[in-house]
Formats: sequence, structure tokens, C-alpha cells
Amino acid sequence: MLETRNYQFWFCTGSQDLYGDECLAHVAEHSRTIVEELNRSGLLPYEIVWKPTLITNELIRRTFNEANMDENCAGVITWMHTFSPAKSWILGLQEYRKPLLHFHTQFNREIPYDTIDMDFMNENQSAHGDREFGHMVTRLGMERKVIMGHWSDSSVQKRIAGWMRTAVGIMESSHIRVARVADNMRNVAVTEGDKVEAQMKFGWEVDAYPVNEIAGYVQDVSKGDIEALVEEYYSRYAILLEGRDEKEFREHVAVQAGIEIGFEHFLMEKDYHALVTHFGDLGSLKQLPGLAIQRLMEKGYGFGAEGDWKTAAMVRLMKLMTAGMEGAKGTSFMEDYTYNLVPGKEGILEAHMLEVCPSIADGPAGIKVCPLSMGDREDPARLVFAAKTGAAVAVSLVDLGRRFRLIINEVDVKKTEKPMPKLPVATAFWTPRPNLITGAESWILAGGAHHTAFSYDLTAEQMGDWAAAMGIEAVYIDNETTIRRLKDELRWNEAYYR
Repeated sequence: MLETRNYQFWFCTGSQDLYGDECLAHVAEHSRTIVEELNRSGLLPYEIVWKPTLITNELIRRTFNEANMDENCAGVITWMHTFSPAKSWILGLQEYRKPLLHFHTQFNREIPYDTIDMDFMNENQSAHGDREFGHMVTRLGMERKVIMGHWSDSSVQKRIAGWMRTAVGIMESSHIRVARVADNMRNVAVTEGDKVEAQMKFGWEVDAYPVNEIAGYVQDVSKGDIEALVEEYYSRYAILLEGRDEKEFREHVAVQAGIEIGFEHFLMEKDYHALVTHFGDLGSLKQLPGLAIQRLMEKGYGFGAEGDWKTAAMVRLMKLMTAGMEGAKGTSFMEDYTYNLVPGKEGILEAHMLEVCPSIADGPAGIKVCPLSMGDREDPARLVFAAKTGAAVAVSLVDLGRRFRLIINEVDVKKTEKPMPKLPVATAFWTPRPNLITGAESWILAGGAHHTAFSYDLTAEQMGDWAAAMGIEAVYIDNETTIRRLKDELRWNEAYYR
């Protein structure tokens, strides 16, 4: 399910003909070498495609418009090898509609002190040319990423790789379609929002379906398909009977298998990439979707509980941004539940009734069948596990009425002090940065939701870059956060985004 285009990024080098053909030949040679070495580094998730040196208004404009039209081009990387008069770039930049990275580098790493002359100075003046270009992009008011450093440094290459994933998130955002199975939980504020504005800002399509329309797909699943999937469950996960009759347990698991297959058939047929459910409106479904939703998330679908379409879309977006990442630790829907306030052991226990993605599991997951007080249905099957440890980000997209805000909290996931044998759900335990008290107070002051889209594999920088590209406010809660500074920032942002 988690499929993206075979994206590429165009590398466009700026120059002019003031210094003659020999200089331009060196510019082309140097930029080709940079592209070849970046692709050879093994650190970039997508290919960079070299483009001929841009020296005229006409060529620049045509190149940017070709990038707009190329479905596989996810963005343009610009570099001014020499001095490139910035007025030449105005029309092309004005008509460009995709992510832009201004790569501020130079071919040589160090000044050749013994041999440097004016020919070298004229040819190798990125410090000059990139400032001319940067001024024009700023004057045009264009959002872009600026990365500075030598192209051969792995730290620089990793930053380019991170931006590439953000750029793909920007491109893929306009393709996200969310199916609302039933509606939002009654009287809950944070899961609501302006769906029209969301489509205008992010490109998301959010459509509602009566639950029994999707339940019909579940009812149409054959017994053979259900049994085959149950066998897969039994071979892949630990079966935690805990005193339940094995036959009855298997029947409950089979219900989730039918839901997984039926829901996926619906999503694929209707071309949706994320979904929400609500325990208050289950129609003819026998169980609240639990194991089924966990499995669908693991396949790349976004999810939000109780009708939370904003979080569902963000989970899908973040899974797309991490697609194909080597050594990925996982991305999931998550919810804040309860605190540990013991000094030195502070943290938040994260979970949900059922629906946490097993991509974040630390080791094998197990299947349990347990009662659920909400939903008025039979006991649902679900995967239980503890999350991996490590640094991560938790983000919350909130609708403030006149605008959207993305709240980005860096967190540290830890092991719980003791096991929780009576808690039949998947869990994570984390301490928000800079600490629980400041982090929680900041989250509440910023208006953060109790649902989050959570990932080990993305950074606050990447999520902030996505927000900037979408034209929305980003609020960071990290090791540098203080309450006084955050309050000032929120006041300033209120004026800026008015």
C-alpha cells in the first residue's frame, strides 16, 4: 500500500557567460561531479538528476516549468557556482510550484593559498553568487530550504536526504485522501476542524461514509480469505490466550481479519490512504476495529481515532516521508493517557484503546482478546507490545479557527520502570523535552491535542520545514524551550499569522 512515485530531484547550477566558455566548461564539470558523488554516497533516498548550467532568463524559466510538469520531479536543488545575476531567475522562480533547496556550497573545500589568482576567484565565487540568488528568493517571498556546507561532508549529505523526505511529503500531501468511517466523537473539540481549509492548505480530501457501507465490504470477505489471514496472524504473533477458550479466541481474531480485509478492499477500491473510526458508531461491525487498524497502519495507511481526520492524514504523511528508510524504527498514531510524576522518573504513558501501529514495537507483538468498555460490541482482538526506546517526535496539527498550527515536541521514549500485566494495549512511555513539566505546560499553552502523530524516524526540522512549505505556523517544544519564551513566540505568531 505504501507506494510513492519514483521521485527525482533536479540539480540546477547557476552561472553567466562573463568569464568565457572555459569557465562554463569547468562549471558544468564541477556540478556533474557533485551530482555523481552525492548519488554515489548511499545516503540519499532519491536520485539527483544533473541539468545543464542555467545562464539565461529563457533557459531558467523553461527549466523550472519543465520541473513543474514532470510528475517524477519532487523538487529542484539550486547552486550558484559563479556569480549569476539574480534578475535572470525572477520569472522562473515566480512560476515554480515545487519544493526548492538552495544548496550553498562550493566545489573546492579550501582556499588554494599558494596558487589562487583572479581566474580562480572569478570562477569559484559561490559565496558571492549564492548571496545574489538568496536575496532574490527572499525578495520574492518564496519558501525554501537553505543548506550550507561542503558537498562531500556526510553531515551535509544527511541534511539533503532529510530535506528530500520533507519534499516528498510536500508533494504527496496533495494526494492524501481520508475516509471518515462515521463521524467525530460527540462534544470533542480537538478532533474537529475545517476540512475545506485543510484541502486548500494541504491538498487533503476528507470524505465521510456511513459505517455500514464499509461494513458491507467486511461482510463480503470470504471465509477462506479470513482463515488464511488468521493463519498469518498465528504464525507471526504470540497468541496470548490468558485463560480464554482457544476456539472462542480464534473466532474473535477472525472478526478482526475480516475487518482488515474488508476495510482494505474499500480503501483500495475508493483510493483512500487514511481512515478514521469512532467507537460510538460501529453499525453492524461485531468489534471495534483494533488488530485490523494496527495492521493497516503497518502497511502505510494513516489512522486517527474518534474521527480525528487531521491526525490520520498526518500519520499517513509521516509514513510517506519515511518510506524505504533503512533501519526505520516506526511511525504511529498515539494518545496521551496518564503521567508518572515520581521525581527523576517523570513521563507520559502513551497508548490507545487498541490502535497503535506495530511498526514501533520493541520485539515481537502478541495478540490478546479483552473486553472494551466502549463500543457496546464483543471483546476485540488487538496487538500488545511495548515501544522501542529512543529519540522521537510527536506532532499535533490543530485548527485554531482562523488557521492551522503544527506543534512539534521532541521526546525521549524509555522503558517503563515495571511491567503492566493488567494493561491489554500497546504502550510507549516518553518524557517530552525539555522535561515533563515544561513540555506538558508548553503543549497545553500551544493548544496541542491528546492525539499525536509519532515517529522515531523524522526530525523536528523536517516537520517544521513541511509546515513552512504549507504556509502554517510551527511551534517547537525542545531542549531550548522555556515557558516565557514560548508565550512570547505564541503572541508574535498570533500577529504574524492573523
